[in-house]
Amino acid sequence: MKRSSLMVGLAAGCAAALALPTLATAQVSNDDFNALKKTVEQLAGKVQKLEQTHAADQQTHQKDQAQIEQLRQKLGETQTTAIDAEKKADAVAQVQPVYRVPTDSGSVNRNFMILGDAEFQYAKSDEQHGAFMLADFAPIFLYRAGDNILFEAGFDFILQNNAPAASGYTTTVNLSFAQLNYLVNDYVTFAAGSMLLPLGTYSQRSAGWLNEFPDDPLPRDLLPGAGVGAQLLGSVPFGASGQMLTYSVFGVNGPSSADGTGNAGSLDLGGNVGLRSDNAVANLHGEPSGGGRLGWFIPYKPHYDLELGISGESGEWDNAGSHRWSAGVVDASLHLGSFFEAKGEYIRTCYGSDDLGQIRPRGWWTQVGYKLAGLNLNFPGVNNLELVGRYDTSNDGLGTKTTRYSVGYIYYLTNALLFEGDYEFRHGNDLALQGNQLVFQLGYGF
Repeated sequence: MKRSSLMVGLAAGCAAALALPTLATAQVSNDDFNALKKTVEQLAGKVQKLEQTHAADQQTHQKDQAQIEQLRQKLGETQTTAIDAEKKADAVAQVQPVYRVPTDSGSVNRNFMILGDAEFQYAKSDEQHGAFMLADFAPIFLYRAGDNILFEAGFDFILQNNAPAASGYTTTVNLSFAQLNYLVNDYVTFAAGSMLLPLGTYSQRSAGWLNEFPDDPLPRDLLPGAGVGAQLLGSVPFGASGQMLTYSVFGVNGPSSADGTGNAGSLDLGGNVGLRSDNAVANLHGEPSGGGRLGWFIPYKPHYDLELGISGESGEWDNAGSHRWSAGVVDASLHLGSFFEAKGEYIRTCYGSDDLGQIRPRGWWTQVGYKLAGLNLNFPGVNNLELVGRYDTSNDGLGTKTTRYSVGYIYYLTNALLFEGDYEFRHGNDLALQGNQLVFQLGYGF
C-alpha cells in the first residue's frame, strides 16, 4: 500500500468522523483521538521506510545484473581465447619435425639423470672370522629422448672378498639391465633390450637398496633376474575405487645349456645363447622363451592396499630343442598403514635333462616389517627404527635344501641412508650356507 493512498483514506475517515451527529463525537475523547493520530503517524513512518528499502533493493538488483552481464562477457572472451589457443597448438603440432631437434645445448643435460645405490657389508659366520665382505656401487642412468621415448641402464660395480677360494678381492662390473621404452599410450609401453623380468616383483621393486635385508631371498636363485628380448607392459584402471590391473607379456632368449650337453648341471639361467665356449657360432636352443605377469592392485583407503600377482615363463633350454624350462611365481604384498608391510613369493620351476630326467626346483619366502614410529613413543631414535623378519626356503631339485630364519632391523639415518643388520639361522645341506650368520650393511640410495 502506498503512502498517498493511506493518507487519503485517513483523511476521508477523519472527515466522516466529523460529519457524525453530535452524540457520536461526544463519545470520542481527546486522548483517544491523539492516540489514533499517533498510530497513523507511526504507520506512515513505516510505509516510508519500506519504500526506501524497496528502492535500495532495486538499485542492488540492477548492480547485480550489471556484474553478471560483465562476467558473462568475460567468460565468452576466455572461451574464445582458449579455442584460439587450441587451434594454434594443433596447427603448430602439425608442422613439428618428425625427429627431435634440441632447442639448445643444455637440453640433453635436462633430460639425463643418474640414480642408484651403494652398499657396504660386514659379515660374521659361525666358527669363521668376521670381515668386510662386499662393496657394491650400482648406478642407474636414465635418459628421456622425447615425450614417448625413455632409456634406462643399470650397472653393478662389485668388490668382493674371495677367501678362502682365492687370494685378495675380486672386482666385477656387470650390466644389470639396459632397455629402451616407448610409451605407446597411457595403457601400453613397449620395451626392448636387457630387461628385468617380471617373474614376481622382487627383481623390479625390492632388489639392492630397496630390499629390507642385506641379501636376497634364497629361492630367487631359481629364477633368471634379467633377459634379452622385448616386452609389452602397462596397467588398466579397474572400477572407480582406484583398483588397477597390471600386465606384462615378454619374449626373451631364456635359460640355456651352458655347455650344450643338456645335462641337469649345465642349466644356465643367464641365457647365454648363440655362441659356444670355443667361439663357434651355435644356436643353443631353437626358440626364445615367452612369459608374462598379471597383477591386481586393490587399495581400500590411504596407505592400506593389497596386491596379488601371478607370473611365469617357459621355453627350450637345450641345443637339441628336446627339453623345456618352465617357471611359475605367485606373489603378494600387503600394506596396513604407513608402518606395516608384508610380502612374499612362491616359486616353482621345472626342466627336463638328458641325465636326470625332470628336475623340479621350488621354494618360497615371506617377510614382514614394522616401523616403530607407529607406536608414537617419545624415545630418542625409536621413530627411526624398523624391525623386520623373514622366512625363506629353497630346494634345487638335485638334493640341496636350505631353510633360513632371519630377524633384523633398519635404522634410518636419513630417508636415503640406512644402517641394516640381521641375524640368520640357517639349516640345510648347502655347504655355502653352513652355520648361522650376522650381517651388517650400510646402504645409500641416490
